[in-house]
Amino acid sequence: MSAPQPQGGPVARVLGLLGRSRELTLVALMLVMGALVTLGAPQFISVSNLNQVTAMAAIIAIAAVGEALTVMTKNIDLSVESTIGLVAFLVGVILREHDLPVPAAWLVGVGVGLLLGIANGAVITIFRIPSIVVTLGTLSIFRGVVFILAGGKEVNLVDLPPGYADLATDSVLGVPVFVIVAVVIVAAVGLLLWKTKFGRQIYAVGSNEEAAAIMGIRSRTVTFTVFAMCGALGGVAGVMWGIYFGTIYATSASGLVLQIVAAVVVGGVTISGGAGTVVGAALGALFLALINNALLVLQLPQELLQAIYGAVILVAVSADALLSQRQRRLAAREARR
Repeated sequence: MSAPQPQGGPVARVLGLLGRSRELTLVALMLVMGALVTLGAPQFISVSNLNQVTAMAAIIAIAAVGEALTVMTKNIDLSVESTIGLVAFLVGVILREHDLPVPAAWLVGVGVGLLLGIANGAVITIFRIPSIVVTLGTLSIFRGVVFILAGGKEVNLVDLPPGYADLATDSVLGVPVFVIVAVVIVAAVGLLLWKTKFGRQIYAVGSNEEAAAIMGIRSRTVTFTVFAMCGALGGVAGVMWGIYFGTIYATSASGLVLQIVAAVVVGGVTISGGAGTVVGAALGALFLALINNALLVLQLPQELLQAIYGAVILVAVSADALLSQRQRRLAAREARR
């Protein structure tokens, strides 16, 4: 008797594989989009254009990794854009007004991001206030600090050390430095989630906080830690933002939280918590950056971006909800058998 053959043809098997992996789906969508956009704008796949796209995507990806950690615990950090803006401006002011080595200024920036994340985590866990309320407040507070720090002025590229912004375009063996930093961070956090007890605790808290408590997991400690990590990664993104743009304003990174949250959700991290990967979040950031760039090279209105980000979030959340309902129905059918 011959062995049973797999159901469906090659196309069906590929579609099934894509349906089970959000990361592979995003890669496939980016390849298709790249091919279609290139037909109308061949410069889309030029090395210079892709380097520019990936450099900005790396900044969003790093912030999205931190955001993904909070969402995995069924929380959210809306203040991340203000953290990025504050750190970018602060590092610029330090380099402009103080004789401090550049790496030391960067460490100060990351440290400030960490402190902002700790502040969010402390208020959320100590006073048990929903994260969306707390971070909506700190979104404005942190931005207000930037305006006070700026005093109506901006940090110009000429105020910074010579060649400071060159790092945004530098590469190692043809790979942009910003991309290398993002890949290292994604890999490190991905291994943390995959291989460590703390990583499993993050998923457990997001899946069912009460059950996690029964298992002896300190959910408030886990939540506090992921907000601290989100703040630190926001600090890294802020340092890179200042390098990338050179000239920094008090309003820098305003509105960026929508893109960051969209990257997380598109990447397969469910708003209901307990599922997703940081690799997916990073790919989501790259996917949205390519959409942004496609609009530019095709000379389409940039005003479409906000609508696209909002639509992407709604579609991704709706798809996750439908999949969850389907899985529950299948589980109920199996239980009745």
